[in-house]
Amino acid sequence: MNIEFEELSNKIIKSAIELHKKLGPGFLESIYQIALPIQLRKDGLNVETQKEIKIYYDGHEIGRHRLDIMVENEIIIELKAVKEFDDSHMAQVMSYLKATGLKVGLLLNFAKATLGIKRVVN
Repeated sequence: MNIEFEELSNKIIKSAIELHKKLGPGFLESIYQIALPIQLRKDGLNVETQKEIKIYYDGHEIGRHRLDIMVENEIIIELKAVKEFDDSHMAQVMSYLKATGLKVGLLLNFAKATLGIKRVVN
């Protein structure tokens, strides 16, 4: 992974850990979707929420999807509040990376006592 992306993803992870320490596990995913951008901005990062992306197939737009969070136009964050990550969560982030042409995504799970973190590189 490019060092620039590693530094940025580490900053994001630090922000997410801080949020997890303050709120703890147990809330619905939507609570963390509102709170994490607040923490990321507080930590000096440029954040977009619910960014709409177009999905193409064979040169045709076939749909649209909203990303949970995009940081610095470089890293996608997909938030979960689930018992465990599963293969569909990883596939979801990989699909978003492919659709956007971005290289790095973070899958964050706020449901456990320790923040679940998966770095996904395309």
